[in-house]
Amino acid sequence: MIDTLLLPFQFPFMQNAFWIVLLVAPPTALLSCFLVLKGWALMGDAVSHATLPGIVLAWILGLPLIVGAFAAGMTCALLTGYLSHNSRVKQDTVMGVVFSGMFGIGIIMYTSIETNEHLDHVLFGNMLGVGPKDLWSSGLIALVVTALLVLKWRDLLLHAFDPAQVQASGLRTGLLHYGLLAALSLTIVATLSSVGLILAVALLVTPGAIAFLLVRSFGRMLWASVLICTASMLGGTYVSFYIDSAPAPTIVLILTGVFILAFLRRLAITRRTSRRAAAEA
Repeated sequence: MIDTLLLPFQFPFMQNAFWIVLLVAPPTALLSCFLVLKGWALMGDAVSHATLPGIVLAWILGLPLIVGAFAAGMTCALLTGYLSHNSRVKQDTVMGVVFSGMFGIGIIMYTSIETNEHLDHVLFGNMLGVGPKDLWSSGLIALVVTALLVLKWRDLLLHAFDPAQVQASGLRTGLLHYGLLAALSLTIVATLSSVGLILAVALLVTPGAIAFLLVRSFGRMLWASVLICTASMLGGTYVSFYIDSAPAPTIVLILTGVFILAFLRRLAITRRTSRRAAAEA
């Protein structure tokens, strides 16, 4: 029985999958809290899709794919900010136009070149094919992003609620704004080899949304999101071995299930509180 339960840990490809989970879970979970508070869920989706043309261009030029992904992600974020501040179009509309346009450019670029690379691995990741190079690159990026968010979380929290107060306090709003965008682009790059571009948005939104339903302070929200994301990713990777499914979609389904349970719990608490208040009145 014990040998069966420990079977996934005996294979090198599963060991690497568990390691990449432990590396990317903290930065994605922490970042998801800020994206949820700022209403930037669509920004995570936009940046993740917009990295595709940068990846293809980097491959053509013989550069590391993460360089192209980061450059394209930052281009999307900066272009979205510029257009939203210099037009009457709302930011969510601008993001939809920019990321769909860049994603379309990436698809055209990919289909116009001859390559043995599989697009599925770029879009959906290949957690079971993660190697030492992927672990090192993702680990370094995760360390930088996690350190940035942990050290500056109070400033970023204030910026999320009241940018005017941040400026009045002497803090640089531009630095915080574009620093958060840079952290978003880097985090997407870190998850590129594991969950891919499309499924990365689930890691950048769902853990923070779950924690938001469970706790009532931002400090606890950060801790809760990390624990939830790590446990869900480990559990999804472990379960996928036995049900013979891809780890990344399994992780997303587990996170979605946890979100539904958290929502039902919050709904039950709200109804109980309303009934108690009505009875007391």
